[in-house]
Amino acid sequence: MKALKNELVYFATALMFFTRIPVPFKIPYSSDIMNRSQKYFSWVGLVVGLINAVILYLSFKLFGLEIAIVLMMASSVLLTGAFHEDGFTDVCDSFGGGYGKEKILTIMKDSRVGAYGAIGIVLLLALKFFSIQVLGHINLLETLWVIVLAHSSSRFISGTMIYTHQYVTDIDASKSKPLANKPLDGTSLMIGFLSVIIPMIIIQDWRLIPVFGFAYIGKIYLGWYFKKHIGGYTGDCLGTVQQVCEVLFYLGTIIAWKFI
Repeated sequence: MKALKNELVYFATALMFFTRIPVPFKIPYSSDIMNRSQKYFSWVGLVVGLINAVILYLSFKLFGLEIAIVLMMASSVLLTGAFHEDGFTDVCDSFGGGYGKEKILTIMKDSRVGAYGAIGIVLLLALKFFSIQVLGHINLLETLWVIVLAHSSSRFISGTMIYTHQYVTDIDASKSKPLANKPLDGTSLMIGFLSVIIPMIIIQDWRLIPVFGFAYIGKIYLGWYFKKHIGGYTGDCLGTVQQVCEVLFYLGTIIAWKFI
């Protein structure tokens, strides 16, 4: 019973950290709890993806596809507090405007959004909109599950950075955000991967298996790029991997549906 309660605390911690969904009970906090909650990061993506899919479907019935996509994207930002998008803009600004590890990390901690961040997030959101629009015109009902899978898969892929790359300590520890940065065991990794497997089984479209691999390539490249320039990853880097891999999942699905 205690073990189940602990797991509930870990999941609630992940949910509270990555979304604005209220948790109906008080959660104890410690760095150990934060780290153990990482097994449920992709499950939070599953929850966010399901909510987005429902909003898209209901909005489509009322307004049509294009307006429904905008409403879904807006609700997703409100639901997560633009947590990963904020990391993406920080990475665009820091790597675009900084040279050398120290300068990059300094810019990354600046809360202001610069030209690189503004241009980057506009292009990213445009890619999301138009890729989901294309998918929706092909098969709307299956697109709903693709959205769910894209959210859970991208968060799982982002979480694997903790296992494959080194965490880079922020230059100003006082400004550091809470972060799970210590790898857990293989069982915990598989718990996270279940959030990818379950939607795959439900959707029953084998073409999405290579799409997952296509999205993972984005993580491999970004991991290499981050390691080259700063020696590893930060929390903002993880948010960037999630955003990029989500878009790559949509783009990969378009390729799969058109040519496989």
